[in-house]
Amino acid sequence: MSLNLDARQRAMLQEMGITVWARPEAAAPAASATTAEAPAASTATAIHSPAAPAAAPVHRPPVAESAPPVRSDPPAAPAQAPRTIAASAAPAAPVTAAGASASPSAAPLLRLHAPVALYPQADPAKTPTALGAGWLIVTEGISASDPLAGDAGKLLDNMLRAMQLHLHPRVYLAALARPTPGMRAPEGEDPASTDVAGALEHAVHTLQPTMVLVLGHVAARAVLGRTEPLGRLRAAPHTVVGRHAVVTYDPAFLLRSQDAKAATWADLCRALALVRKG
Repeated sequence: MSLNLDARQRAMLQEMGITVWARPEAAAPAASATTAEAPAASTATAIHSPAAPAAAPVHRPPVAESAPPVRSDPPAAPAQAPRTIAASAAPAAPVTAAGASASPSAAPLLRLHAPVALYPQADPAKTPTALGAGWLIVTEGISASDPLAGDAGKLLDNMLRAMQLHLHPRVYLAALARPTPGMRAPEGEDPASTDVAGALEHAVHTLQPTMVLVLGHVAARAVLGRTEPLGRLRAAPHTVVGRHAVVTYDPAFLLRSQDAKAATWADLCRALALVRKG
């Protein structure tokens, strides 16, 4: 085919960036049919070859084709994660086991001091027989060296005097205390006193009290080995190493809660009644 372009058409093609190469106008009639097709083929080739800039968007699909390898990478990451977690979790078991094995050797939370006589100056001849052979009081928050000192000690003294126990020379107090880290037991004191149950059993066998009076929730849990609320422990009958035991509030709590004094007095009266019955 022949391509006859006027000046306006050539100008339009040039604005589009397409350059048309053709033989001069005068040589076109003398050429043969086969020769005439050559310019057409070359012209068609020239038309399509400059269109390379327009083919740039055609090369964008390969970018999309490269996306699947990117999407195929994330599934491999989760497969590696479980192996990493399992490896890091393995050393945790020995650490936990070591901590658990170390706890039994830890220092006890409470220790029971040796019992101290509260009224050693009392005359045994004037002691009412209804008070029994002796009393052992176990409580926390009282000084082991001077049990009747301080506000809590004075209140305890008033409670015992109201029961006439100040007339009894065999009223003993064993103070519970939390051990100071690194502090050794006083010289001459049995190291086994750090075992509350063992120390209490030893004290009961030595003193042979008729009544064990347990004051406060902390003392009740240490002496009885039970975790019920104090109200439930107060209402239940107890024995400690074969002796009657009564649980009530401790003096430090009564200083903060005046309303509990009436209930405490009722518990002390019950203890006196058990002693009278023998």
